[in-house]
Amino acid sequence: MEEKSVENTPYICVKALEKGVSIIGVTRGEVTKIHHTEKLDKGEVLIAQFTSNTSAIKVRGEAEIYTQFGVIHTEKSEKE
Repeated sequence: MEEKSVENTPYICVKALEKGVSIIGVTRGEVTKIHHTEKLDKGEVLIAQFTSNTSAIKVRGEAEIYTQFGVIHTEKSEKE
C-alpha cells in the first residue's frame, strides 16, 4: 500500500470568539462520518489539516477561520 504525503495538504486555523466553539472533522468516502470533535474556549486556537481521511471540517459557534483563501467569520447561532 502506497503511503500518501500530507505535507502539501491545506491547513485551517480556527480561533474561538466565544466559549464552547465546536470543531468537527468529517471523513471521506461514500458514507461520511464524524471522526473527531474538539471544543474550544474563547481565545483558544486550533490548527487542523485536511488529510486522506478528513474531507470536511465543520465549525459551530462564533469563530474566525483562517484559510489559504482568507478569513471567514462565523455568526452567532439564532437558537441562543
